[in-house]
Amino acid sequence: MHKFILILLFVLSLFSCGTDTDTGDFSVGSDYLALSNKVVLIDTATVNMSTINFDSLATSSTGRILIGNYDDPLFGKVKSDSYFQLSGNSYALNSIGSDTESTNYVFDSISMILKYDKYYYGDTTRVQTFNIYRLTQKVKPNKEDDQFYNNSTLTYDSESLGKISFKPRPKEKDSINVQMSKVFGEALFQKIKKREVTDFDSFTEYLKGLVLVPENSTSSNVIGFSVSSSKVRLYYSKYQSDNENASNILDFSILDTSKQFNSILLDKTGTLIQDLPISTSKLSSLLTNNQGFIQAGTGVACRIDFPNIKQLKNISTNGAIVDAELILKPVNNSYSDKYPLADSLKVYVGNNLNRISGTLANSAGGAVYGRLNKKSDEFNENVGYSISLGSFLQKEMLKQSDSRSSLILTLPELTQSVNRLILGDQKHLNNKIQLKIYYISY
Repeated sequence: MHKFILILLFVLSLFSCGTDTDTGDFSVGSDYLALSNKVVLIDTATVNMSTINFDSLATSSTGRILIGNYDDPLFGKVKSDSYFQLSGNSYALNSIGSDTESTNYVFDSISMILKYDKYYYGDTTRVQTFNIYRLTQKVKPNKEDDQFYNNSTLTYDSESLGKISFKPRPKEKDSINVQMSKVFGEALFQKIKKREVTDFDSFTEYLKGLVLVPENSTSSNVIGFSVSSSKVRLYYSKYQSDNENASNILDFSILDTSKQFNSILLDKTGTLIQDLPISTSKLSSLLTNNQGFIQAGTGVACRIDFPNIKQLKNISTNGAIVDAELILKPVNNSYSDKYPLADSLKVYVGNNLNRISGTLANSAGGAVYGRLNKKSDEFNENVGYSISLGSFLQKEMLKQSDSRSSLILTLPELTQSVNRLILGDQKHLNNKIQLKIYYISY
């Protein structure tokens, strides 16, 4: 009885201002709160969980070079290559003195400078190795929408132009410097010196672009670098100059961010989600140890269905859902310092074919997110994501058609990271999903 009074006081406080609150086709206001009204807490409604896989994710124009690979014990082998086209602010050597001065210049070296953007995932105490390769195909999308996707690839030459093995220090070190092939640098320098490369068109005709590819022999982490701050730098100087500080540079940067993308692949062989179906279908959590899977970058997402929500209309002749909360629990031992929990979840509304119609919204039209409660105890029972979905369920309950909408859960930075999450379903032994519905009859 004490619990019922608390719930009733809660509902009264919601409508004490005297203005109506939109709950779908029915408007609940303070005029309806008579003493005979009954508020009940329903926590036995069925919630179905499944894992889906988006057909593709647009990974161009994200502002992040994502490079690396690692073996995930639960998701499989994750690998990210980064492709990009370069541009120069200038395609001429320094010639302050005279037009003939450039003939005295000689090539010194060439390197790629990659500036950390603070993102990392996996074990950064281990060495990561990657190579730089020259593209043999122009950075041009195959589709009409001018975007590249996580499953996009371009052909490249098999000869490495530069290689580096390093322990990432994304929070401590400003950038890394990858020494590139002197043969490659000398050839590019001569093209510019001889005025065979004079503008963007002639430059990209000669150098279509580059790709960074991690070596499969190392498997440790994925690191983010800034697109706007990373560049290829060519050093040159005057022949037999007495001035040791007389070195000049030419920088080639990624000026067109739409011509940079990350190809993010996931090999699910041997995992619980290896049989993940096509993008319009789903893999029930009953087939994956009562778990739902989410991973940014690769398109793996979690779908939530409420198959019996319309039956709530049978509780009373006149009634409405005034509030509801969905609590999702990360599976114990599936997260750690190497695989941390995201602070929030993005929540979308989708149909039976996993096509997204928009973000989950509250009654005022504002976007609703899953908020992480980090308060932990001995068994991590309090760690979970809370989603407010009263307005959504009210509309689903009152739908006249047989169609039902689902919730699709993804992680933030969906197209520019590889973070992942595993959630327990309603039958999970230790980390059950919970749905609390507050229903008022009047």
